[in-house]
Amino acid sequence: MKHFIILALVLVSTITNAQTNYEKGMQKAFGLWEANNWEEAENMFERISKAESEQWLPHYYIAQMNSLKSWGQKDETILRAQLEKAQNHLDLAIRVSENNPELLIMQAHVFTNWVAFDGMTYGMKYSTKIAELYAKAEVLAPENPRVVYGKAEWGMGSARFFKQDTKPFCKDIEKALELFANFKPESPFHPDWGKERAEQVLASCQ
Repeated sequence: MKHFIILALVLVSTITNAQTNYEKGMQKAFGLWEANNWEEAENMFERISKAESEQWLPHYYIAQMNSLKSWGQKDETILRAQLEKAQNHLDLAIRVSENNPELLIMQAHVFTNWVAFDGMTYGMKYSTKIAELYAKAEVLAPENPRVVYGKAEWGMGSARFFKQDTKPFCKDIEKALELFANFKPESPFHPDWGKERAEQVLASCQ
């Protein structure tokens, strides 16, 4: 009996330490990112993703960082390397967490990166897929502000491209901001971004 108690205590201690190491690693990665040390932050997320194979968030943030770096990138070689890395980590994250609205949103962003880079080449390939991703995310999480705002902004961009009125989407942006006001992420490490961008988009409606 004594041996079983000792074994149980060892197992609990190991699990607690692993969780603590994960939390410490994530905090360090976010700290580096906030300090504008993107490369070091990304490397930290990669190390965490290898050590914590059951966690989807490290993969998510690697994908997000590479998506963000790709906006405005003119060099196709650099862009391709960044977006392929983002896609690889998204694929790994989806294996851990299927039907995750946050991952669907990020996948839509990566596809949008391609469209923004070369609309003539990638617009036909990805436009329908992006709309489908937002529609699926909306079914899964209709109260997620990033889903509502992302879907609306994509709709505005499409309307603008086809020279249609963008104002009908402004109400959705307003709704997203209401949702942001009450949104609480599942943990300090879960996605909690998008409010500032939604405010910028709404300002353009005015």
